[in-house]
Amino acid sequence: MVQGTTSDAGKSTLVTALCRIFAQRGQRVVPFKPQNMALNSAVTVDGGEIGRAQAVQAFAAGLEPHTDMNPVLLKPNTDTGAQVIVHGKAIGNMEAGIYHDYKRLAMDAVLTSHQRLCAQYDCVMVEGAGSPAEINLRDRDIANMGFAEAVDCPVILIADIDKGGVFAHLVGTLELLSPSEQKRVVGFVINRFRGDIALLQSGLDWLEERTGKPVLGVLPYLQGFHLEAEDAITASTRAEDNQLPVLRVVVPATPRISNHTDFDALRLHPQVEFTFVGPDQPIPAADLIILPGSKSVIGDWRFLQQQGWPAAIARHLRYGGKLLGICGGYQMLGRELQDPDAIEGPAETVAALGLLDFTTRLFAEKQLVNRTGVLGDGVTPVSGYEIHAGISSGPALASPAMYLDKEEHLNNEEHLHSGDSRQADGAISDDGQVMGTYLHGLFDEPAALAALLRWAGLEQPQGFDYQALREREVQRLADSVDNAIDWHKWQQVLPEFA
Repeated sequence: MVQGTTSDAGKSTLVTALCRIFAQRGQRVVPFKPQNMALNSAVTVDGGEIGRAQAVQAFAAGLEPHTDMNPVLLKPNTDTGAQVIVHGKAIGNMEAGIYHDYKRLAMDAVLTSHQRLCAQYDCVMVEGAGSPAEINLRDRDIANMGFAEAVDCPVILIADIDKGGVFAHLVGTLELLSPSEQKRVVGFVINRFRGDIALLQSGLDWLEERTGKPVLGVLPYLQGFHLEAEDAITASTRAEDNQLPVLRVVVPATPRISNHTDFDALRLHPQVEFTFVGPDQPIPAADLIILPGSKSVIGDWRFLQQQGWPAAIARHLRYGGKLLGICGGYQMLGRELQDPDAIEGPAETVAALGLLDFTTRLFAEKQLVNRTGVLGDGVTPVSGYEIHAGISSGPALASPAMYLDKEEHLNNEEHLHSGDSRQADGAISDDGQVMGTYLHGLFDEPAALAALLRWAGLEQPQGFDYQALREREVQRLADSVDNAIDWHKWQQVLPEFA
């Protein structure tokens, strides 16, 4: 198990690298995170959802994502509550105190998934959450040492030296653990080091002497490294200085923005200048505005209203800009958001942007499915996934944004396109300025990315293959970690996983 001294210490990246390293050595390795809190999720092969980080780790291990890889997923919908997803399915919304009491049952789900994986694989590579030294979260812990103690799992502790205070982080975290938990930590990994490692050696020697535990590796800082974010919104980007035409893309970072990894292919495209706009920030000029997915679509719609975005969108469209809505953002493009069953809050119906003639009703049951198909031109291949709790219907859907392969368990009859072997999804306005879709990941296919950039106004987009880039980056990470780990020390403390 990899645990971290802080959030973003490098747990996800180290588990990703180790999954690839051991898979390449011929071992059957599988990622596992007992409990994850994230609004970025992925649809699994068994029709559920898990944290996106575990889907990336599965990719590194050469596996299809499965709900056992992340049996408990918490998707925050307020500052004090979250939707609780167990074995891929939402069981309801819980406030923090109620969930704390529920953890006994959650641990049963965690142990069941872990046992199934242990029966199928040589090595289960476990990722912790946050820090194991959060004193207020120790009781009934299922995410860190509580799990490690329950299954008798050795622990590697990782810390980020780039943030500063790495020795204090490691020693302090260890000091706050119980004696049995301290013994469970078999070694340290230091992440994101840049500079002359000879200047660090005296500190490493002190750390090993002080704790009696080896430093298993010092991982270098990888310049320009990209791995899909577990939850944190990554920085905006500027287009490369290549004298080619540039497309300006702007996305509002709403409070409950979900699956913002949709935009990774755009952020990394050499001809895209990408900007996330936060609260009270000025809205820059743009060629394309994208309304993103949302865990709380009515709440995020009200946030956009408070920020003055409807007026900004109207002005953007008057000047010929394009507007795209994805999932919750697509729902905002219609006439109404209906929540008669109080799925997100009090029962209510809210007027939305009204740019496309349809309404959306929220339902408790989610649509969870991986999809392939073509864009509205009937030719350009597109792929992605759907995660949404609403069904849209209305005249605008007669002009779909794309056609997707039908799935038997997708209950969305309003979207069936008669006479076609595929199912219509989304809508596009008569003038072609406004488009909406339920499909996440629609920019990941190179042909679809190029076609959507042309629709948004970029006449000659360069070819860009995001999926190939992801493979290169995972392999670069694995090679870097493989070279940085002291496998002799690893063999001494983890001989069964060497």
